[in-house]
Amino acid sequence: MHTHTVHEVNPLVRVVNLLQEYSLPLILGVILGLVAANVNQHWYEVVVDFHPLGHDVYVFGHALTLHFIINGMFMCLFFGIAAKEITESTLPGGVLNPLRRAINPLVGTLGGVFGPVGLYFLMAWIFYGGSDVFGAVANGWAIPTATDIALAWLVARVVFGPLHPAVNFLLLLAVVDDAIGLVIIAVFYPDPHHPVEPLWLLATVGGMAVVFVLRKLRVRWWPVYILTGGSLSWVGLAGAGVEPALALAPIVPFMPSAVHGNGTAPEHAHSHEEMSERPHAADAAHEGHSVLEQFEHQLKLFVDFGLFFFAFANAGVAFTNIGLVTMMVLVSLIVGKGIGVALFSWLASKVGFPLPDGMGVRHLVVTGVIAGLGLTVALFVAGKAFPGDSPFQEPGKMGAVFSIVAALVAYVLGKVLRVHHPPEGRRVMEHHRGVLPHELHGTDATIVETPPGESSNDN
Repeated sequence: MHTHTVHEVNPLVRVVNLLQEYSLPLILGVILGLVAANVNQHWYEVVVDFHPLGHDVYVFGHALTLHFIINGMFMCLFFGIAAKEITESTLPGGVLNPLRRAINPLVGTLGGVFGPVGLYFLMAWIFYGGSDVFGAVANGWAIPTATDIALAWLVARVVFGPLHPAVNFLLLLAVVDDAIGLVIIAVFYPDPHHPVEPLWLLATVGGMAVVFVLRKLRVRWWPVYILTGGSLSWVGLAGAGVEPALALAPIVPFMPSAVHGNGTAPEHAHSHEEMSERPHAADAAHEGHSVLEQFEHQLKLFVDFGLFFFAFANAGVAFTNIGLVTMMVLVSLIVGKGIGVALFSWLASKVGFPLPDGMGVRHLVVTGVIAGLGLTVALFVAGKAFPGDSPFQEPGKMGAVFSIVAALVAYVLGKVLRVHHPPEGRRVMEHHRGVLPHELHGTDATIVETPPGESSNDN
C-alpha cells in the first residue's frame, strides 16, 4: 500500500500566495488612491509629493519626491521582471522559440496596438479636431496600447479555464505587448523638462558591457548585475532624458539564464500548461536556479506588494476629472483591442498562420477584450503622455483605472459565447479533489478523448 505524505502549507504563506495570485495589493492601492483623492485631494497630493530628503534634493533634474522614487526607481524592478519574461520567451522552449509557433499571436499583438491607437486617434479627431488642444489630447495615443500581464493572466484563467490554449495565447500577446510598450515609452515620451542628451546613453551601453563581462566570469549572485550594470544603465537613461524606469530592460537580457549559464536548454521547457502558471512565493523552491530565475523569484514578492504603492501614487484621481479623454482611453482599450486582436489574428489564420488548436474567432474576441486590462502600464504611460499640469492627465489615468471593467465585459462575453471548456482532444481528470493546476505536474492524470462532434474550433 502506498502512503502519501501531505505537507501542510503555512497559513501565512497561503495568504501571501492568495494576495499575489489575485494581484490584490495592486487593486487595493487603486481603491485607496481613489478614496484618498476624492475624500481629501490636498492631503493625497501632499503625501505623493513628499520630499523625504528635503525640497532642495534633485536627481538629474527630477525632484526626489515619493512619486519619483516609486515611478522612476521602484518601477525599474517591475519592468525588469517584464524584461525577464520577454527574454525567456525567446530561449529554447519559450513561446517565441521557434518563431513559427508564435506568428499568429504576434500578429494579434500588432492588432492589439494598431486597433486601440487607430480608434483613439479617430475619437480625438471627432471630439477635438480643429481645436487648440488636439495635439495635447492626441499625445495620449499610447495609453490604450498597454496590457497588464498579471491581471490579464488571472482573468483569462477564470474566463477560459486554466488549461485552455487561449491562456497561453494571451500570455504571449501580453508579454510582447509590454515589450512594444517599453519601446514606445523610451522613444515617444522623453522627459519634457530634460532635453534628450544621447551622449549619456554611453553609460547604459557601459552597463550592458559590465553585465556581459560578469556573465562571462560566471558570477551567480543577481544583485551584482543590478547594482553595477543596472545602476549605470539608470544613470545613462536619466541623464539622457529617457525614462529611467526602463533601466533594467537592456540589462536583463544579458544576465545568465538556464541557457546562457551552461549552454543547454532550460531544465523546464515551457509546455502549454506551464506557460499558464504564474510563479509566486510557494513556487520559488521548485524553479530553476539560473541568475535570471533567481532575480525574478527573489524579487517577485517585493514587486507584487510594492505595486500597492505604485497604484496608490498614480491612481488617485478625483471623479470630478472624468471626461471625454477618460471615455476615449477606456473605449480604445476594450473595443479597440478586442477588434484589433481578433481581426489581425483571424487574417493571419487565413493566410497560413493557424490559431492554436482549440481556438476560434469567439475565443479571439474574448482574448482581445481581456487584453484591454491596461491598468498598471496604462497608468504609467498616462503620466508620461500627459506630463506636469496637463488637464488631461487625470482623465487619462481614470480611463486606465476604469479598464478593469474589461474583466467583467470579458466574463459576460465568455458566458454568452461559451468559451470556458478544456482544449480540444483532451480533458484532465484530477485524482484528488481540490488539486491546483500547477500541482498536476508530476502527478497521475487521466486523459479522456473529446466525444465525437465536440469541437472548439469555430472558425
